[in-house]
Amino acid sequence: MSKITVLIVMGVSGTGKSTIGTMLSEQLGIPFFDGDDYHPEANVKKMSAGRPLNDHDRQGWLLRLNELAKEYQSTGAVIACSALKQSYRDLLRQGMNEKLAFVFLEGSFELIKSRLESRKGHFMTSTLLQSQFDTLEPPEDAITVSIALQPTEITEQVIKQLE
Repeated sequence: MSKITVLIVMGVSGTGKSTIGTMLSEQLGIPFFDGDDYHPEANVKKMSAGRPLNDHDRQGWLLRLNELAKEYQSTGAVIACSALKQSYRDLLRQGMNEKLAFVFLEGSFELIKSRLESRKGHFMTSTLLQSQFDTLEPPEDAITVSIALQPTEITEQVIKQLE
């Protein structure tokens, strides 16, 4: 995996971050962490109530994920995290030098909305999708892959670009 030891699989909700992150971690032999598991309860309640998070809501969560990335920078990890804005990615990258890379899962609003509507029991509903697209600042320095591909094709493309 070259110098890169931590991968952040990013994109709006419904792009398959957890699925692709899990597959990458299995293929690379490193642990996977779902960033959603690190949201404080207040964030989960806010999203469950249909209200989008703001920068202040996300800051502590992103700093915790940065600490997690630092914990695994010598052994490697894959972390699923929306990382919608450049400022969020900058927080995640703090102290990581060139050991961290982003994988951007890109897809159309319509495809992602249909995925969210078929997903049951998740706190992030399709009603918040537009707020995520409004917040999204697509990264220029990421491995970008279309979610229209099959998951195995996505992971193959990512691994090929890491080599």
